[in-house]
Amino acid sequence: MNYEDRVESNPGVMLGKPVIKGTRITVELILRKVADGFSFEEILQMYSHLTKEDLLAAVEYAAEVISKEEMIG
Repeated sequence: MNYEDRVESNPGVMLGKPVIKGTRITVELILRKVADGFSFEEILQMYSHLTKEDLLAAVEYAAEVISKEEMIG
C-alpha cells in the first residue's frame, strides 16, 4: 500500500497535520482510537466515510515516520 494515495498534509487543513485526503480526520486521531482499543470495524462505524484502506494508510504513514526517527541516548 502507498499511504501517499490516501494521506496528505496541507497547512490549511488541521494546521498541517497529516489527514486522510478529503477529510479533516487526522492520522493521530485514527491511531489514538486504535490505541484506545477500538477495532477497525468500530472506527469505520464511527466515521462511515472512511474505508479500511484509509485506516491501513494511516498505520503505514505512522510506521514510515517512526522508521526515520533516530534514537538519542
